[in-house]
Amino acid sequence: MSASATNSPSRWQALRNNALTIGVALLITLLIRAFVAESRFIPSESMEPTLWPNDRIVVEKITYRWRSPQRGDIVVFYTPPLLQTMGYKADQALIKRVIAIAGETVAVHDGHVWINDRPLEEPYITEPPSYTLPPMTVPEGMLFVMGDNRNHSNDSHIWGFLPTQNIIGRAIACYWPLNHAGLLASKSL
Repeated sequence: MSASATNSPSRWQALRNNALTIGVALLITLLIRAFVAESRFIPSESMEPTLWPNDRIVVEKITYRWRSPQRGDIVVFYTPPLLQTMGYKADQALIKRVIAIAGETVAVHDGHVWINDRPLEEPYITEPPSYTLPPMTVPEGMLFVMGDNRNHSNDSHIWGFLPTQNIIGRAIACYWPLNHAGLLASKSL
């Protein structure tokens, strides 16, 4: 028997084992991305100074299976209906900070965001808002979200409430570039 005939089955077996390993790795990667976490990049300056254009972040998808979004959470979400009428694609992902939850009344005046007639402490914003927004109560199943760069953000003060079913997940960390890397909770307050 020649050496190539003896090695042939083991080569095919090794190739099959490698293909199986790659297939399982791809399946695990897809499952993690679909149900656990995914990577996203920041496309605009609307979340400055917390996040900058082209920052890479980790979005986890598990937390909101056990609890509702909370004020201060940075959420990634699919385009709400009104933005779709303005030309945004339905599957486009956006990122903003939760400012008010269902049942709370939000307003913007005198350079502050007000929640239930109390000014919101916001050490994470670029500058105070230069616009006004009359009081509005957040309906059930909705959130009021804003960018940290208040005066340069297309957010709920323009297009209204965010349906909670549009949320993809919660941004938890910036991993690139390295000089911006860190947990987002520590950058929030």
